[in-house]
Amino acid sequence: MAEDLCLINNKDSSIIIKVPKKSPLVSRMVLLLFAMVCGVYICSVCLRQINNTQSSPKFIVPYIKRPCPPPAVEKGELRYLHYPKPITFQREECACNPVRYFAILSMQRSGSGWFETLLNSHINVSSNGEIFSVKERRSNISSIVDTLDKVYNLDWFTSASKNECSAAVGFKWMLNQGLLAHQEEIVEYFNRRGVSAIFLFRRNLLRRLISVLANNYDRDFKLLNGTHKSHVHSHHQAEILAQYKPTINATLLIKDLKVVEDATAKALEYFNSTRHVIVYYEDLINNKTKLAEVQGFLRVPLMDLKSRQVKIHKGSLADHVQNWDDVNKTLTGTPYERYLYADYEM
Repeated sequence: MAEDLCLINNKDSSIIIKVPKKSPLVSRMVLLLFAMVCGVYICSVCLRQINNTQSSPKFIVPYIKRPCPPPAVEKGELRYLHYPKPITFQREECACNPVRYFAILSMQRSGSGWFETLLNSHINVSSNGEIFSVKERRSNISSIVDTLDKVYNLDWFTSASKNECSAAVGFKWMLNQGLLAHQEEIVEYFNRRGVSAIFLFRRNLLRRLISVLANNYDRDFKLLNGTHKSHVHSHHQAEILAQYKPTINATLLIKDLKVVEDATAKALEYFNSTRHVIVYYEDLINNKTKLAEVQGFLRVPLMDLKSRQVKIHKGSLADHVQNWDDVNKTLTGTPYERYLYADYEM
């Protein structure tokens, strides 16, 4: 071993000491060990970051929707403007278009079906039909309110629904479909939710009675090829239905007319505190400006409204009643005598 460590120089007798060279294997082992340690450390850091990402909830930047600009209406009108948020679809670009709520309050065979088709011919109006004809929907006030909420939230779908871009949304409600039975709660709902009422009645209640009796007869006997139709779209079908002439019970006639009058008066009294308008079927036929007034009431753009429905009973009432002489005698000299005469032509 001494020979590897030192050498003796004979000339100057000096001793030269040589340091042994380091083995390259050791250096490589040290470098490999260092790389392994660094690799393990980097992997552990990465694994911790992955675990933290999976366990912690994702941070989602909420979409901040700009508020709708204030509408250019009088302060008193604001309560009748609504911005529904349907749960079944998104209003998208129409979300800031205000919607007005309405209900057509009427009686069967008073022209409400024809009137509703006129309203639905407007591009911005959706009237969803006689929704409370289904008894379950009017069985109690809770069912009524739930149905109203669904209609006015735009979540009630019919063929008339304009959906996201409707400017006026409603339906027709007959007086005998829970309306008068729950009038206090419904009036409160209308006033609280800003629902406008459109009263639609007939001036000539005798004409209405004839239409009721004829429609009931057709419901049983289905004169149009075994199909019952309350409304028709052709003159030929109207002529077939008009061939039936009902027999009116003259003994109960005045009483029946008074019942209808009283129901109409009660409805107007009960809903007097709501925002409402009164429209008569005969006026709509005789005066075309009445439709413009209704559109103004709903605050929708004025349009030419049209309907495909054809009137069934035209002309003189005497042509549509089997026992006209008895009816004429019963009403002559009474406050209802005015119903004996045709008050419009069509």
